[in-house]
Amino acid sequence: MSDFDLDLESAEERMDGDWSTEDSVELGVLDGTTPPYEWIEAVEGGSILVLAVEGDAEELAAGFAREVREMGGDLLTFRGKLIVTPPEVSIDHDRLG
Repeated sequence: MSDFDLDLESAEERMDGDWSTEDSVELGVLDGTTPPYEWIEAVEGGSILVLAVEGDAEELAAGFAREVREMGGDLLTFRGKLIVTPPEVSIDHDRLG
């Protein structure tokens, strides 16, 4: 057990942070009623978006997809949903075939 190193100070600092958007999954509907900047701000804040698409996904995401990709985020449509991740989260779609 002497090889086990737990940095409690770093863990406590992390716990003291604002968890309102960081490390969260935000559910929503992509139907054109939410301004693109709100989706961008959510992703910039560290949220993963799972959006039910009501309409053409490419057209509805056009206002924020490029900016999300330029910041290093990822977008993927899956079963009528648009998954949008911040730069530090990748989408593994290897099992989709």
